[in-house]
Amino acid sequence: MNNPNSGRPVAGRPSEPLPEPSVIPTNGWHCGHYFYRFRRDRIDGRLPQGLREQFRQSLHPEGSAAPERLASYWTSGHRADFCVMVMDPDPGKVDGVHQAIMAPGLGSVIEPEWSFVSMSEVSEYVPTIERFRERLLAGGADPDSPEVKAKVAAYERRLPMMNEQRLRPEIPDWPAACFYPMNKSRVVGANWFSEPFSRRNSMMAEHAQSGIAFAGKVSQVITVGVGLDDWEWLVTLWARNPEYLREIVYKMRFDEASAKYAEFGPFYVGYKGTSDDILSHCRLD
Repeated sequence: MNNPNSGRPVAGRPSEPLPEPSVIPTNGWHCGHYFYRFRRDRIDGRLPQGLREQFRQSLHPEGSAAPERLASYWTSGHRADFCVMVMDPDPGKVDGVHQAIMAPGLGSVIEPEWSFVSMSEVSEYVPTIERFRERLLAGGADPDSPEVKAKVAAYERRLPMMNEQRLRPEIPDWPAACFYPMNKSRVVGANWFSEPFSRRNSMMAEHAQSGIAFAGKVSQVITVGVGLDDWEWLVTLWARNPEYLREIVYKMRFDEASAKYAEFGPFYVGYKGTSDDILSHCRLD
């Protein structure tokens, strides 16, 4: 049968050729956060040597199976024993770590507790160089002052590095981390998505300013789950000390972007460790 549209323009067809279909994002990486419990009712005292080695290999993959970023943590509380954060351009490598953990043998003594699938991004609220300058002037700075010029020049130098950390973050070798999903509210009177961009941008600027006070103490990456998971974002915070996690989350709850518009899911706190560290903490070594 002849195509009725053959030889005629198709409504909605883009004027530019589309890129080839691919699972690799054009910007950012895939990200997976996976949380697990050991099935102690199926373990007699300690994890058998063969499963110990399988566990080690799943958390420390080598060669072509190794993702660009992987960090493992033992976790506090009853909901999970350990968690793994994985990032890579290829979603197969990210989920491959989870599949290795759940593979026959090891998978019989481990059960998944929760996961979050997301991608890294540069938020629309990250100020451009011009918007950064406008913020300085809105704060009363003299547009012709050397101070403004110096701050704008410094921001222009830092911006590419900051965006690189947002898209392909280095995971700091710090002992404590917490992970939590969040949405922006849609309730009557506090619908984030009905606010104009200028208003949302102003609130996020205030939010960012609160975080600056923790530079050198806390590092973060926010990955987006919109269209990929139940929540809209997953916040990962790494800290030099767990007390900084408590302090930064408490302080930022008072910002309007959080106090009025944020909805939070479960919080998980973890402490960085190898497969042996996790087994030792869980009394399975």
